Amino acid sequence: MNAQTETKPSTENLTGLELMRAPFPASAISKLPKPTKAQTEAVRNDFKQGIRCEVCGGWHHPKVVHLDYVGHAALTDRLLSCDPMWNWEPVAFDEKGAPARDANGGLWIRLTVCGVTRLGYGHADGKSGGDAIKELIGDALRNAAMRFGAALDLWHKGDLHAENDPGPNTPEVDEVSALKRAIKDAKKAIATEKTLSSLAALWGSFEKEVQKDATVIAAKDARKAALTPTDPAMQSPDNSDLGGDEIPY
Repeated sequence: MNAQTETKPSTENLTGLELMRAPFPASAISKLPKPTKAQTEAVRNDFKQGIRCEVCGGWHHPKVVHLDYVGHAALTDRLLSCDPMWNWEPVAFDEKGAPARDANGGLWIRLTVCGVTRLGYGHADGKSGGDAIKELIGDALRNAAMRFGAALDLWHKGDLHAENDPGPNTPEVDEVSALKRAIKDAKKAIATEKTLSSLAALWGSFEKEVQKDATVIAAKDARKAALTPTDPAMQSPDNSDLGGDEIPY
């Protein structure tokens, strides 16, 4: 048996809800770019700062992190394999009989598979139009299907069943993994800054949740201390306000 055969996910003899938890094959897993705020603004301000990505085919910053995810078609195929009679419905309807969105523009749904119903939530991140509606539904289905264990390993980004792991740890939303990556990237970026002014600019580009992280604050303070001259005579007049008590970060 070769390595490729050993690592190929197997769904043989699995049915119903057990099949929902089976790993998806590599062919069903897509790549979703997740740029930071600074990366998005850099490409928006200068189109040439982006590249045609060989991973996802999109145009974005060259250092963007990609997340693995299962698309709508692959998930629908898995749902049909588990239960040909699966169904979903919105939790609420508006006055016109259409699925009602909440105050944030999101959609709560009930997903029923093999007679079991669980809730899910989807959001199109401020998009509008018909494509946004389809994305809203697809996002809600992926979120609800995760409650059944579908693509759970992709949400977790770790080994859910390691020997020392007391049990599965299911994140509530995919933003948890995105925030962890943003924090990791922030600390790496901080360590490479060469001046106090560039460090201040970098700090201002971080999301508030990243700025609140204790490890990011510690990394910033350490880098700030390393870049601050110990001899007052060595401080540049232009940078004098960056080494004092009035630093806004």
